[in-house]
Amino acid sequence: MAGKGRVLIIGAGIVGLATAWRLQKRGFEVEIFEQGPIPNPMGSSWDEHRITRHAYGEFTGYAHLMPHAYELWRELWKDLGASHYEPTGATYFIREETPWYQGTTESLDAMDIHFREVPLNKAVRRYPMINLDQVTKVVETNGAGLLFPFRIVRGLTNLLGAQGTTFHAMHKVTAIDPEHGTLTANGRTFTGDRIVVAAGAWADRLVPDLQPEAVPSRQAVMFMLPPPDLVEAWSEASVMADLGDASSCYILPPHRGTRLKIGDHVFTRRGDADQDRTATDEDVARLLGALKLVLRDFDRYQVLERKACYYTVTDDEHFIQRPIGAKGWLISACSGHGFKLGMLTGELAAQALAGERPAAEVTEIAAGRQRLA
Repeated sequence: MAGKGRVLIIGAGIVGLATAWRLQKRGFEVEIFEQGPIPNPMGSSWDEHRITRHAYGEFTGYAHLMPHAYELWRELWKDLGASHYEPTGATYFIREETPWYQGTTESLDAMDIHFREVPLNKAVRRYPMINLDQVTKVVETNGAGLLFPFRIVRGLTNLLGAQGTTFHAMHKVTAIDPEHGTLTANGRTFTGDRIVVAAGAWADRLVPDLQPEAVPSRQAVMFMLPPPDLVEAWSEASVMADLGDASSCYILPPHRGTRLKIGDHVFTRRGDADQDRTATDEDVARLLGALKLVLRDFDRYQVLERKACYYTVTDDEHFIQRPIGAKGWLISACSGHGFKLGMLTGELAAQALAGERPAAEVTEIAAGRQRLA
């Protein structure tokens, strides 16, 4: 170690681990505190697979961050000795007018990423599992695929541990002093040169002024088994999203031993992150209504699991990175699209903490308001 200082990171999800990875490369000592086991099944990074993509609709700031994120993912695969990414492309089903299409096409053109519209008569044959009765446009894009969080988080934990990171599992942080670089966990005080709060849906308990800018949001996810005659079609499917008001959802096909996963992207902005993760009837009511519109012969699918997860959500889905006190740094980078940008989020935090990039600039880039040079 070059001895640049000790950084205490609260949260062992993708953002906390990515920040540790980028700091270690710069010669910092790192300690990570997690209130549960590592990985923590209560955390939003606990999942079978996640979508990554360059198509971002009107969120053009985030679209132009994606090439940088992909570059860092490739660097991680080299460090891990294995890739936990599968390129599938993405398909979007549009049911009514939306600003998503224009923003996406302009961004993809600028990044030289191919996309195409699929005639509806061809889409019927290509997507036999989707109800296209009210779909007005089908768009396929390159630059998208699946990330596998279980494997990524476990791999990063092992990598960091081998390189000297100290992990404090089952250590719930109950207080921080960002002016002096201390935190309290399990009744003990720990001191570092810097403190990073990357606690996901629990961050506002340590940084109360995060609310009401970012609030926890309980989201429904369902894992399903397709009917036998559609298994092959699903095994070859891209990641998908339906963009209708009533039908809005995202779909991850069953690849590399994962299950078919469908999630609700309409934010509830309610709930307590300590609640049970089994989804209730209330949790899945809107998603079930959407699936009856999206999936052809929905009643033939078997539900394997109903799950609730938590994001932190801002009004415009922007990420938050900013200083807190003299020695603290806050990261709240979720809003349903935090995992795909996790490596870049960690890199930006490391740049700020190492003094390589002004904190104010990192704040603007993280919020999607400034391009990353």
